[in-house]
Amino acid sequence: MEKIVKRIGLVYYMIYTSTILSTVVGYLLTMNSDEHLDSKSELGIALKSIIILYTLISLPLALGGFFRMTKKWIAIEDETEKFNQYKKGAIIRLSLIGTGLIASIIVFYLFRTDISLIYCAGISAIALLFCKPSEAKMINELHLDKSEE
Repeated sequence: MEKIVKRIGLVYYMIYTSTILSTVVGYLLTMNSDEHLDSKSELGIALKSIIILYTLISLPLALGGFFRMTKKWIAIEDETEKFNQYKKGAIIRLSLIGTGLIASIIVFYLFRTDISLIYCAGISAIALLFCKPSEAKMINELHLDKSEE
């Protein structure tokens, strides 16, 4: 179980590392430049809409879908299979949320004028905090007894 939590934790911290790197690179590339894409153009409206829709759809899908799947994983008798399914689901959940977070930041630096993208990034970052892996959380979500470890 500890290996699974470490693997999920690795993905979790890689997403935050990618977020920080995309923020730093975006800032460094745009700090001395007055050039940016027009957020009112067709491309700007389309990109913002895609990011906002992705955030609105992916967060409930990732969080709610993972919750529903844990109900199915609880019924699996084989612990190895149960843990593998949990790991796969947790990584998919993190990937869905992390993609929205990183994409929001990248698109924000392309436009640099639209605060709604910062809100999308903030919402995704908060959702990602709820997904932080730990053994206690895994035991609770899969309804495992501590004596089974």
